[in-house]
Amino acid sequence: MLIKSYLHLKLLTWLWLLTIIGIPLQSTAFPTINSPLGDTLLMAADSLAVGDTVSPDTMNVTAPKSNAERTVLDGLVERHARDSIVQDIANRKAYLYGEAVVTYGNIKLEAAYIEVDFSNNTVFAKGREDSSGQVVGVPVFTESGTAFKAQTMTYDFTTRKGMIKDVTTEDAEGYLYGEKVKKLEDNTVNMLHGRYTTCNNEGHPHFSFRFKKSKVIPDDKIVTGPAYMEIEGIPTPLAIPYGFFPNKSGQTSGIVIPTYGESPNRGFFFENGGYYWAINDYMDFEVLGDIYSRGSWAIKPRFRYKKRYKYSGSIDLGYAQNIVGYKGEPGYSKSTDFRIKWIHRQDPKARPHSTFTSNVNIISGNYAKYNVTDLNTYLSNEFQSSVAYQTGWAGKYFLTLNGSMRQNTKTHEVNISLPKLTFNVNQFYPLKRQGGKKRFYEDLSISYAMTAENSISTLDSLLFAPGTIEKYMQNGAIHRMPISLPVKVMKYFNLSTSFNLTDRMYSQSIRQHWSDDTVFTETDTIIGQVVTDTVQGFRNAFDFSLNSTLTTMVYGMINIKKGPLRAVRHVFTPSVGFTYTPDFGAANFGYYGTYINGEGNEIKYSQFSGMGFSGLGTPPGQKSGRINLTFNNTLEIKVRSRKDTVTGMKKIKLLENLTFSGNYDLAKDSLKMSYLTINGRTTLWKNLSIQYASLWDPYVLDSAGRQTNKYEWTVNRRLIRHDNTRWNLSLNYRFSDKDIKKKEVPKNATENELNEIRNNQEEFVDWDIPWSLSFRYSFAYTNSDDYINFEKITENKIVQTLGLSGELNLTPKWKFTFRTGWDFTNNALSYTSVNIYRDLHCWEMRFSWIPIGPRQSWNFSINVKASILQDLKLNRKKDFRDI
Repeated sequence: MLIKSYLHLKLLTWLWLLTIIGIPLQSTAFPTINSPLGDTLLMAADSLAVGDTVSPDTMNVTAPKSNAERTVLDGLVERHARDSIVQDIANRKAYLYGEAVVTYGNIKLEAAYIEVDFSNNTVFAKGREDSSGQVVGVPVFTESGTAFKAQTMTYDFTTRKGMIKDVTTEDAEGYLYGEKVKKLEDNTVNMLHGRYTTCNNEGHPHFSFRFKKSKVIPDDKIVTGPAYMEIEGIPTPLAIPYGFFPNKSGQTSGIVIPTYGESPNRGFFFENGGYYWAINDYMDFEVLGDIYSRGSWAIKPRFRYKKRYKYSGSIDLGYAQNIVGYKGEPGYSKSTDFRIKWIHRQDPKARPHSTFTSNVNIISGNYAKYNVTDLNTYLSNEFQSSVAYQTGWAGKYFLTLNGSMRQNTKTHEVNISLPKLTFNVNQFYPLKRQGGKKRFYEDLSISYAMTAENSISTLDSLLFAPGTIEKYMQNGAIHRMPISLPVKVMKYFNLSTSFNLTDRMYSQSIRQHWSDDTVFTETDTIIGQVVTDTVQGFRNAFDFSLNSTLTTMVYGMINIKKGPLRAVRHVFTPSVGFTYTPDFGAANFGYYGTYINGEGNEIKYSQFSGMGFSGLGTPPGQKSGRINLTFNNTLEIKVRSRKDTVTGMKKIKLLENLTFSGNYDLAKDSLKMSYLTINGRTTLWKNLSIQYASLWDPYVLDSAGRQTNKYEWTVNRRLIRHDNTRWNLSLNYRFSDKDIKKKEVPKNATENELNEIRNNQEEFVDWDIPWSLSFRYSFAYTNSDDYINFEKITENKIVQTLGLSGELNLTPKWKFTFRTGWDFTNNALSYTSVNIYRDLHCWEMRFSWIPIGPRQSWNFSINVKASILQDLKLNRKKDFRDI
């Protein structure tokens, strides 16, 4: 206690003397630190007062000058140390040992040893050797987010300049190393004998660009003199007269370096070269181009936009002239091709009651062949586009306005729907009362749906030809209003009755008559034919139907006390219904017409056949009064399960559905009974799906295979006759190391990263899955019976597809993936690809090979991972377009 009191008294005396000689103290605190004596030494919190002065523009520690020559700091210098702080009052210096930190404004210096000179406001920092001889606690200097790491460092707080030796600093995705560095007051850096790399292997990068002098402008660029590349410390002949490395954070505008090569079919080329423009934080624009020595070229602009919590999207355009081969030689072709792709997504939070979405993908066949490298696009024949706006009111009324297009690049068929308007009113109960005892009629419900559409179906080459739209455009509207009333009957039965109103609107109709004129064609002579005339003008067709269905559910249960099987449950759902539709083909409705053909028979036709969009249809042309019968079955069992710790049981569905259905039409004069339809579905082991469907005919066929009004029971003593059967079996199974290790893959990817991975799955490597194997198999069997001259002819057809894909991490750095399948029709392998990936730390290597098929090719590349040096790569390939 006596020693501690003496030390406190001595320290107070020092502070009093400092005040007497004119060195003011501010914001002084007294932390405790360990003294060499093992006791506690009370020392100032080391705040350099505003009154301290330095000599301007000097980097060297000099003797203190007069007060008139000193420069006053505009803030406090705070310093701390873990081990000790030693004050040299005579020389106005402080020495900080062990995890020392000096802070002045936005400047922070950390090191194992720091020396502060108050006479000229400079600091000197260095690391120290530990017991193993390793240097630890090397200085780290940080100013406004820019950090430097060095062996030794001297810094002047007044001039904001510093001299650093053996420095390491990170700029954007790169790292700078320099033997001697001078930091200037504007935060720029002059460097002598340095190197630049994107490898984070500190001290020994796998590659770098060596240079003698350079200048670093933070958040802008790095400029060097002559530089050469070294790999693993070995110089290479790859040199540049000067270096320019952008080090801006975020988006940066600039030139996109093209790839080059030679195509046997199209000559020498530059591909995907152009310019990238970072417009602002919400949008960017890129235009790329291809050019070939034999005349082919392409231009591909792309515009992207995104506003957080509002919307995002992109517009990709492409226009190309593709010339393959030499003119006049076999295989020569020349085509002008294009692509229009627009994707727009609206954030659900932006406008909860309305959304606008777009997914437009219009492409010409040769563009997909020669100008697109995306696998899914290349393998697709059909492309669909849609633009839709949806809105709603009060949770009851919903409006959708959209346009869509379906394109087949193989058949060149185009189906366009523009615009299509749908309006729906949710089910409501007009007779429901507020309070009181509920009456059965209060469940009466009404809903409404309207669809109006313009559509056209033609070939892509005729789409913009004169007269195509006037000739092929179809339009119309349909209104539906179902009115239904469910009623509970005798507690166990449900009776549902509905009255369905339908109103169809057409802008044109047809008239047909028989012509006895002879028509000569290139291959045949036609004597007499049906002539169809199109009549323009609005027509309205109204129809209705009545439907009533009675249904119930019957449960059967068998409980078993012993053994693994504990219960069997069967659910039987029978339903009987009646549907009535008047004869809207009668002359008084005016929806149907008749004509007499060449054989003298009267033929009835709908005046709206083929009119309007697909789905508009026509009013039914004959009276119908059908009695409908349906029997639905499900079968499941309950077995013991060790995994279920609550009940110890597990349910397994043996039959998800087995349905028998048919009807009897009272309004027909013959053939009143329909086909008997049987449908079944089940899933085995969660991965094997089985579906079954068959038709059974109750009537006897004549010699031409047509139904007669005689039952099979009457003639052949059997209730029904087999007509056709279809079996579908599909197996999808994925087996991986997770099925064995049961480990959980961390889900730490951002939304933007997930979208990028989904759009470019082949470009990303998932190291979280050491191996996996996916197996896909589908089997379809169709059996149909025809009768010609009373002779049974059975036709069997089998369609199979097989797909196999997998991936394997041979080592933590090697990954192997493959995809293949079997074409059972041609008895050959389907699309097959093999990919090998090697992680080279700061580099990466890829090899992809498609050995067979129209996309036969190989590609080998080695490149730097960092995007800032994305053009530092080596590519060798043989493109499928060259074959």
